[in-house]
Amino acid sequence: MEKRYELDMCSGSVFKKMLVFALPLMCSSVLQLLFNAADIVVVGRFAGDNSLAAVGSNTSLINLLTNVFIGLSIGANVLAARHYGADEVKELSKTVHTSMLLSVFSGFLLTVVGLLFAKQLLVLMKTPPEVLELAAVYLRIYFAGMPAMMIYNFGSALLRAVGDTKRPLYYLLFSGVINVILNLIFVIALKMDVAGVALATVISQCISAFLVVRCLMNEQGGMQLIFSELKFDVKKFLAIIRIGLPAGFQGVVFSFSNVVIQSSINLFGETVVAGNSAASNIEGFIYVAMNAFHQATISFTSQNIGAGKIERVNKIMLTGVACVFVTGAALGGIVLLFGRQLLGIYSESAAVIDAGMVRLSVVLTTYFLCGMMDVMVGSIRGMGYSVMPMIVSLIGACGLRLVWIATIFQIEQFHVIDTIYYSYPVTWTITFIAHLICFAIVRKKLESKIMLNS
Repeated sequence: MEKRYELDMCSGSVFKKMLVFALPLMCSSVLQLLFNAADIVVVGRFAGDNSLAAVGSNTSLINLLTNVFIGLSIGANVLAARHYGADEVKELSKTVHTSMLLSVFSGFLLTVVGLLFAKQLLVLMKTPPEVLELAAVYLRIYFAGMPAMMIYNFGSALLRAVGDTKRPLYYLLFSGVINVILNLIFVIALKMDVAGVALATVISQCISAFLVVRCLMNEQGGMQLIFSELKFDVKKFLAIIRIGLPAGFQGVVFSFSNVVIQSSINLFGETVVAGNSAASNIEGFIYVAMNAFHQATISFTSQNIGAGKIERVNKIMLTGVACVFVTGAALGGIVLLFGRQLLGIYSESAAVIDAGMVRLSVVLTTYFLCGMMDVMVGSIRGMGYSVMPMIVSLIGACGLRLVWIATIFQIEQFHVIDTIYYSYPVTWTITFIAHLICFAIVRKKLESKIMLNS
């Protein structure tokens, strides 16, 4: 008997099914972080400091350029989940084919931008001259693999829409192991430096993209990918854009605001910067664990809206909030308890470890607020409203943070690193409350719409 990977999100226990959905997604995200760390470790140990800096200097730029298109995959996820929940096979099929074609075009567009403007973009990012050439080589090769990266992201988003988070995990695990092996061969044995790391990443992305495409081709019904049916459906394309573009734009603006915050942190010298970087890296593992429930909330809400089961939306939101609270509080407490040992992996300097602990002690004690804020965004997006949570998040999590830096942080007695870190819990709390109000408004609107149509 063929194993089924789909998950019925419209009946039964929300909590149990959300765990079944979120745990593989959590593992996928943690694995991705570990594989990224392996890239850095290999190039840093075997190619030198300049090569390490060249790879590291690309991270924020890559995130900035890809965030819009990753946001579009969220639009594909919401739309596919809604049609799946409503059992609209034909509409689901149109969504799958439009999404996969959009992923290819998105990838090729990013490849063109990366190949033509790599050096100019790095100059704009004030990349140090001594690593500029190496960084440009890395970026050009990395962006050559963008079509594969986009295909995997959109394909995974479609699989998540029907509750399948296990197979994307298997594909990521397989391609990630290949990535690490190729890193070792290209960098250590063949002395290919940053080009080797980038090439290993591109090859592993092509493998994961191939596996996702093969998976969709072997699906049944509306989820099946048939190459001869690949075409843009204008209505589906516009619906994906309407939901996904605000999510992508939000990611871009977040990236810009993080640059401003980082520049304020830089004022405190290299020790604080190093401690902050190490602490941020550790926090990333907790963030992706909480983010799995944000993704779950989007898919669960979308499927139930599609199935006309609006009464389950509140339960999904409350379950998601409870899950991120427990995850964030528990993992935050454990990491804080072993904070010095974990920071010691990144640096042997006692001063750097002390600086890292300052950030961890402020952020991790309240990190669950960030997860709760994201779950609210997921709930509202799952109901089909994407502009509203974008505006609230940009004003609350970005705008208020920048105002905090420009006002309170400038007061002499508050001009300390702790003040910057306290901007996080303050803005998370305000934004969470604002999203809660928006959730109530959107849910009431949907109820009114259903009553009018019935």
